[in-house]
Amino acid sequence: MLRIILNKKPTFWLLLAIPALLMLRRYASGDVIAMDMLHPTGEWAARVEEAGKRSVTLTLVEQLRPREPVPDLWLCVAPLKRGRIDLVAEKACELGAARLVPVITARTIVDKLNLDRLRANMIEAAEQCGRTALPELAEPVSLAKLLKNWPADRALLFADEDGGARLTANLCRAPAAILIGPEGGFTPAERDTIRAHRQAVAITLGPRILRAETAAIAALAVWQALAQNPYTRKD
Repeated sequence: MLRIILNKKPTFWLLLAIPALLMLRRYASGDVIAMDMLHPTGEWAARVEEAGKRSVTLTLVEQLRPREPVPDLWLCVAPLKRGRIDLVAEKACELGAARLVPVITARTIVDKLNLDRLRANMIEAAEQCGRTALPELAEPVSLAKLLKNWPADRALLFADEDGGARLTANLCRAPAAILIGPEGGFTPAERDTIRAHRQAVAITLGPRILRAETAAIAALAVWQALAQNPYTRKD
């Protein structure tokens, strides 16, 4: 069964104008597909009523799955070169992050970020892995502003090249966020500012210096594996 994700609320009649349209055109009237609405109602079966060259009309038939619970974990990462940041967005979705926050630092080398492309990568990942809730994709924010407005109840796990605590079940508690620096790392001044933040905990990901995208994926995977009660979000 074809599985498609739409960022729309469910309606009984839905006119599609999305990249998946080309795939849907191969289906005939009466065929049934699985369709995620990225909405609290979750995944639905939809019947193809009419498939044309420019539009496809569907009717929702029945709910297949409710929306999944979302671990209350953010990934805050400095924008990377195209390809690498795409990989981070894809894996953040697959590994269950609730929110992806691009963070602008002194050594960030990417001055423009295509959020639509990142969102498309996350949608494709969700279709592949069966996820029924996409991570929220935040607008890019400076490191200074991120720290200034940081929620008082959210732990900030800072992957520090100079070392820190090992991730344990005690540290992997929600709500939390993982902060990953840019290619070239944080500046000494940035590192000192982060370490001084009341919610920050410096962590280590092992003895080797990892690429930023590798660090992001490794930290997400370890947190998800060790977290005992990650589902603190209401949605």
